[in-house]
Amino acid sequence: MEQYSQIITELEADLKRITMTSESMLNTAKTAIRRCRIALVELRWIVINQGFPDITSEIRFFKEIKPMAYSRLLFYQSVFEIESFRTKYDSERIKRYMKVKMDEIQIFMEENASSIQYYNCGFTYLDSLYFVRERDEIPVELRGSQYLMDEQFNTWQDHTFSVLMANDLLVEYLTQEINRMDNQEQPNQILLFGQFSWTGSKIDMVELIYALFFSRVINNGKVTIKELTKLFFQIFNLNLEKEVYRYYTEIQQRKTEQTKFIEQMRSVLQQHIDQNLSA
Repeated sequence: MEQYSQIITELEADLKRITMTSESMLNTAKTAIRRCRIALVELRWIVINQGFPDITSEIRFFKEIKPMAYSRLLFYQSVFEIESFRTKYDSERIKRYMKVKMDEIQIFMEENASSIQYYNCGFTYLDSLYFVRERDEIPVELRGSQYLMDEQFNTWQDHTFSVLMANDLLVEYLTQEINRMDNQEQPNQILLFGQFSWTGSKIDMVELIYALFFSRVINNGKVTIKELTKLFFQIFNLNLEKEVYRYYTEIQQRKTEQTKFIEQMRSVLQQHIDQNLSA
């Protein structure tokens, strides 16, 4: 499973770099789509040519690893569609379009309520049906088009889990964009907050919050983690108050590169400095 995990790790690092260096969300989406497809091709090749040592490994791959790559592909495909739409129409029509997308996600959630419950609650009792290939007991009409097109690289529910993960990202993106446009439309008001969207991951923001906290560069250190979290919420409309401590625990438990987001920022900045010096 180490090969699979390495592909995902490299994909996540590349997507962060793309997000931080791209000049627009449309370009970010185009580049990210290509990168996600490369990762999925690599994963598929290993699955077909090497397989899995046991059922547990196969379940973990189709329940956790593949959806990590596929959900990002689905997310950025949706973002590309939305951002392409943005270049053609006024903000009011774009906002209506985004709200339609939100409604479509809500309909999907209602139609797949049982899968969402299984996903959110971390259930495992159906894993051998949901995430193992070539299960004859699953009726053909239930397998879905993805499964039937490529049974070597799809299971009954890995596509559904990928869509659920992509929808989480898409709801966050759409909410931020709709709020940003609402704030821009308020007349005679200087927009200090609300016009900016955090396009990195939540855990990246938490890493930055703790770095600012421990470096004591805000109010000479006379500020709490809770206060910093609220400040970031005001700026980016991303509420982490209930998750900030859990994400910090995840950062502490990383086996390597615990401050990988800050290291990524340092690397990107150094790269641009070096390019300017050599120009």
